[in-house]
Amino acid sequence: MTVPSRADDLVRLGNLKFAHYGAISYMKEIAPKFGLKIDERVFAKGADIYPAMAVDQIDISASGADGAVAARGNGVKLYVVAGFANGGVRILRRPDLEIKSLADVKGLKVATVRGGTQDLMLLAELDKHGMTWSERPGKDVQLTYFNNYADLNQALAQKYVDIICQSEPQSTQAISAGYAAEVVKPYDTPIGVPVRPLVMTEKMYNERPEVAARVLKLFVAATKAFIDDPALAEKYVREQVFKGQLTSQDFRDGMANAKYTYDVPAGHMQITTDYMMKYGLGKMVNPPKSDAEWVKLDMLEKAKADLKTN
Repeated sequence: MTVPSRADDLVRLGNLKFAHYGAISYMKEIAPKFGLKIDERVFAKGADIYPAMAVDQIDISASGADGAVAARGNGVKLYVVAGFANGGVRILRRPDLEIKSLADVKGLKVATVRGGTQDLMLLAELDKHGMTWSERPGKDVQLTYFNNYADLNQALAQKYVDIICQSEPQSTQAISAGYAAEVVKPYDTPIGVPVRPLVMTEKMYNERPEVAARVLKLFVAATKAFIDDPALAEKYVREQVFKGQLTSQDFRDGMANAKYTYDVPAGHMQITTDYMMKYGLGKMVNPPKSDAEWVKLDMLEKAKADLKTN
């Protein structure tokens, strides 16, 4: 049954163009069933979303955990209300280089996109292997940062860099095109498998709780639809999100390295915060001190219960 829509039921969504963000995009397709209208705005990277949230242009957003931590730590009033995906990162090499682990990258050119999950996961992996790094010469690894994920692939294809840390499906596309090979999925550090949080402004959570609760039900329903029907997920992501520019095989290979989900494991946001502080990421004025102060999963748990979803 469709709930009648009201003007104040408009919800402004910030999203990114990745395969594992597809269920978030799908929310706008079924939003009328919950008396909502989703106005989706797609950003180039997660760090670009939060300035818009800070000035009340976005109500909910999807991004990496690091982006949410940095925003909260720099005064953006937001809560983590769910986790919509996990995984979705690979470290790739030029296929002509014999590199078996990050221990072999000393002296090579390593690149990623600044301010994304890939940045944090790369540094944690380098740290695990005892590597030092800087954007200037003199360390084991000289890092190069790019502003978008397409440029990162191009840099590897043109051999401008030797190693990249990339998201999905861009990493899968690089492998299938023949100019990249996998080094590692960087999930073997204390951070573990990265979780992508769904975040909501404190204003929506506190001042529009009934609408916020319906947003969480919508999120659970959209995610459940993708989990229960992989063919729907593939069709929607390939045709609507990527406009036919993603092959079936690349979608499936990319999602073999990611997973649609609902949850944020206990402590994940805090360990993300701790490692960001360790590596100097986010330049936070007031880093979150605990998950308890800003991870609010009560509406998610009620939505899952109402929709009989585990």
